[in-house]
Amino acid sequence: MNLSVILITRNEAHNIAACLQSVGFADEWIVVDSSSDDGTREIAERCGARVTTTSDWPGFGVQKNRALAQAQGRWVLSIDADERVSEQLAANILRVVADVTSGQEPHASSQGAPRGAVGYELSRLSSFCGQWMRHGDWYPDRVLRLFRRGTGRFSDDLVHERLLIDGPIGRLEGELLHDSMPTLENAIDKMNRYSSGRALDKVRAGRQGGLASALSHGLWAFIRCYLLRRGFLDGRLGLVLAVYVAEGTYYRYLKMGLLARSGAVNQPAKTGS
Repeated sequence: MNLSVILITRNEAHNIAACLQSVGFADEWIVVDSSSDDGTREIAERCGARVTTTSDWPGFGVQKNRALAQAQGRWVLSIDADERVSEQLAANILRVVADVTSGQEPHASSQGAPRGAVGYELSRLSSFCGQWMRHGDWYPDRVLRLFRRGTGRFSDDLVHERLLIDGPIGRLEGELLHDSMPTLENAIDKMNRYSSGRALDKVRAGRQGGLASALSHGLWAFIRCYLLRRGFLDGRLGLVLAVYVAEGTYYRYLKMGLLARSGAVNQPAKTGS
């Protein structure tokens, strides 16, 4: 078995079928579901996925490691339910997996791939309120998602988990399409949940926050996103996104200060997918 696809879900009935269809080229599909009640599990099973259910929510990193533990393929592709693999990216994933599995050198579709690469970054293109964002903090968004099984695992962070790889890393052409926030309401809800989870991770790691750091980091996030990374080229929504990024940063550092003061760092954050 060459390629396993893993993903975690929670009430993703509106996304899961299109997600799994975009990775129909894989050999197996593993879904770890966090007690969905909208039919996510049933849809995933009809699409051919092997689904397991958990009653707890330990955070994104731990939940993804649960899915990884079930993978059987030589290579693993980790995606989220609101992501789609483009045709170009799918072809390049298959080419690299086939080449490396057979002992050949990486194909030219892997940009600057070092000899013996065991992981590959993908370029994620995200939408914000219905518009694909091609500038600012969101593009190009390099995400490490394809790797040889046994060479990596996910960090235990509640949110913004990282894939930790032991070995050389290359990069693949083609885009991973991320339909993350179709409405402003979705974006605001996600900002609140993710800023809480990220604040808890940071405080547990010994980082400090507060009003002063919230203001300075929030201002810097806006300047970086809108000016330095040319978010203004995305038009009006480029400005909205820069404000959104700055606001999320502001609340994260503010919540860090409040968590440290309250001593509530051992309480779980509600940041489910």
